[in-house]
Amino acid sequence: MSRGGGGRLALALALVLSTVALPCSAAALKVGFYKGKCGLVDVESVVASIVASRFSKDRSVVAALLRLQFHDCFVNGCDASILLDGSSSEKTAGPNSSVRGYDLIDRAKAAVEAICPGVVSCADIIVMATRDAVALAKGGRYDVQTGRLDGKISLAQNVNLPSPSMTVSQAASAFARKGLAVADMVVLLGGHTVGIAHCSLFQDRLYNFDGLGNPDPTMDPKLAAALRARCPQFATADNTVNLDQNSSSALVVDSSFYKQIVARRGILQIDQELALDRLSKSLVATLANATDFAARFGRAMVKLGALQSRLPGEIRSSCRAVNKRS
Repeated sequence: MSRGGGGRLALALALVLSTVALPCSAAALKVGFYKGKCGLVDVESVVASIVASRFSKDRSVVAALLRLQFHDCFVNGCDASILLDGSSSEKTAGPNSSVRGYDLIDRAKAAVEAICPGVVSCADIIVMATRDAVALAKGGRYDVQTGRLDGKISLAQNVNLPSPSMTVSQAASAFARKGLAVADMVVLLGGHTVGIAHCSLFQDRLYNFDGLGNPDPTMDPKLAAALRARCPQFATADNTVNLDQNSSSALVVDSSFYKQIVARRGILQIDQELALDRLSKSLVATLANATDFAARFGRAMVKLGALQSRLPGEIRSSCRAVNKRS
């Protein structure tokens, strides 16, 4: 066989294999995917109204949904696998033990199912709801792509999220494995502007950072003293503190978080190191004074939302369980 003939055969074979192997859940995402699929009903508006109702009663839902989307997308892509119940599902993994927002997604799913059954995925609802919460928290409104399918597999053993105690280089490597650049990581961690942390996650920075009983020298001494009062060394309760120590903007999605870590007022070790590490400090300095943080954050969230599973998917009837076989 000639070299040219072999090349044509190889190309034809590659095309056939690529068609056969295309994962069911690797859907083509686009803005406005549901337009016209539920008659005159605007699916995104239905979800937005439910988020607005919750936000009016509990503004912490913003941080809850941001965390929910991140924890879902970082494991097998954005396929709502974190929503599945089960004795060994992702929900049961240690890093997900304090994840919230499941009930809001359930409510949104019930609302769209009542209007347009079997069309809207739970995975898309997570992404839409998070976008709406960010907009309500003055973080700007960004267009989200939709068209995802829901995953059928959820295993605690698959949960491998970046740790708050990672170095910047280690965290950057974890993000890079998902196709996210250092800049994406730094901007996405800006979501901590509305988050909280339990004392247990940073207590070593207050009491025994160096193994000799000293606090982390990179933390502002006044902040360390205030945090020690909030987080006693041998307390039985695991209290929480705001990740953004600027109280006037702790519930607003803005660039205040970066101003805080530049001033050595970061709570988590990874947050503070963003302002000190050569990989990230210049971008942190830029973001601390940026007027376009909302736009940057929106683009990073869209990029996070584009992470897709390579496994077969479906449109679940319930976000908590895979569909029963007929």
